[in-house]
Amino acid sequence: MALTGIFLISFLLVHVGLNACIFADLNWLNPADNGEMFNKAAHFMGSTIVTRLLELVLFAGFLLHIIQGYAIEAKNRSRRGQGYKVSMGSRGSTWMSRSMAILGTLIFLYLVMHIAQFWVPSRITKDLQEVTYNGVEMHNLYLRMYEVFQQPVVVLLYLVGVAALAFHLLHGFHSAFRSMGVHNKKYLSLLKGLGYGFTVIVCLLFALMPIAMYLQWVSPNS
Repeated sequence: MALTGIFLISFLLVHVGLNACIFADLNWLNPADNGEMFNKAAHFMGSTIVTRLLELVLFAGFLLHIIQGYAIEAKNRSRRGQGYKVSMGSRGSTWMSRSMAILGTLIFLYLVMHIAQFWVPSRITKDLQEVTYNGVEMHNLYLRMYEVFQQPVVVLLYLVGVAALAFHLLHGFHSAFRSMGVHNKKYLSLLKGLGYGFTVIVCLLFALMPIAMYLQWVSPNS
């Protein structure tokens, strides 16, 4: 569980970095970009054999992490048929640690929606509008992102998914290393601080993407 969690954390770093390319279109950066940097980065990630193979590994990592999570939750519940007579609240464990299964389920639903809206049209149906840069045709995923995030309900659902991811990471980041055998208080404090910083930066960027598109801070031909 810890290994797949750390693997998926590394994926988040790559994914948020790629998606942050949409901000190259901000007026104070390069208003003429019109999604070119993002589309080129997305095309590179989807057109090379190495990244496509890693994509399969990524899906396997997600499935394994999800299955392990539910298996551990079921095992924990079966061990105790009766709860404590007096609730210990946060003294026994944090709300985040007790809610990892619920948060994981919300993230899973968020992932299904994300795959249906972007990965399937790009990799399976291939019905996205094309754009050409330097003679190379590629999917205009920037336009697709803009169209998807013009729907307020979709934006709200994405923000809920990002919030669930944030709470999941706040507990899961440092607990993954603890499960790997890191018990030194100094290192755990360092990892907890690193985890908080990672969570804030990554989730803030993920949240700003649909917001920026919806409010048209960045948009096609902006």
